[in-house]
Amino acid sequence: MPIACQIPFGPLSNEEFADIDALVMRCVYKSHNRFGKLCDERVYENDVAAQLRAEGVHEVFTQLPLRLTVGSFTTTLRLDLVVNRMLYEVKAVEQLAPIHAAQVTSYAALLAISRVKLLNFGADSAQGKLIGCPFANIDRSVVTVDRSRWKAVSARCPLIADLAEATMREWGGFLEARLYERPLLWLCGGKERCERKLPVVRDGIQLGQQRAWLYAPECAFVVTTLGGRLQHQEMHLRRLLNALPLRAWQWINVYHQQMRMITIIK
Repeated sequence: MPIACQIPFGPLSNEEFADIDALVMRCVYKSHNRFGKLCDERVYENDVAAQLRAEGVHEVFTQLPLRLTVGSFTTTLRLDLVVNRMLYEVKAVEQLAPIHAAQVTSYAALLAISRVKLLNFGADSAQGKLIGCPFANIDRSVVTVDRSRWKAVSARCPLIADLAEATMREWGGFLEARLYERPLLWLCGGKERCERKLPVVRDGIQLGQQRAWLYAPECAFVVTTLGGRLQHQEMHLRRLLNALPLRAWQWINVYHQQMRMITIIK
C-alpha cells in the first residue's frame, strides 16, 4: 500500500471531537503548568498521553508510524499524539509558523481526515490551533501531471520525472514540498550525496554559497508548492541559475492536485 497506518482513521462528529478535545486540552494546560515552556516536545507528548490514560482513555498513541511507499522507496512519518482517532501534533516553539500548519495539513491529507490540531508548549501559555481540512471529501488521487515544458538535459532526467510523477499519483496532491522531495533525494543517493553548496559568483567575485540538490553534473532539481506567481518564481530561478555553476534546473511544482514540470536551462 502506498499509504499505510496501523490504526484506521474514520470520521469524527463535532460532538465526538468536542469531548475528546476538552479532555486533551485540560491535560495540555496541566502539563504546561507543571513543566513550564522549556522541555523537549517528547516530554509534553508523553505527559499528556500518560494523563489521558490515567483518565481512562484507551485509544492513546504516541509516535504512531505512517508509512509511505512509491516503487522501491519507503519512508516513515511519525504522528505525535492520536487520541480516539483525533490527531494532535506537538511543538515546543516560541511561535507557531506556516511550516507547522503545512506539516499537519499533509498528515490530514494522507489520512483523509477533516481536522488536526497543533499543540504548542514553547510559548508563555500553552496553545492549541485547530486546522480544518477538506480531505475527507476529496479524492486526492485524481491528479494531473503536465510535462509540456520538461526537457531531458541528462541521462538521469527521465528517472527524476518518472519518480516525481509516480509519487504524485501514489500519494496524491495537497502535500508539502518536503514530502515530494524525499523519493527524489533517495533516487540521487540520499541527502548527503545529493546536497551541494555551490558558489554564487558575480563578475568573477565569489559572494557566498547556495544549497542545491544535484542529481547529475551541472543539473539540479527544486520542488515547490506554489499556487500562483509561477512566472515570478521562474524569473528568480533563472537569475539564480545564472549565478551558479549549473546548466539547468528541473523545477517541479505541485499545487493541490496538479504537478507541473519545467526545465530551466542556462
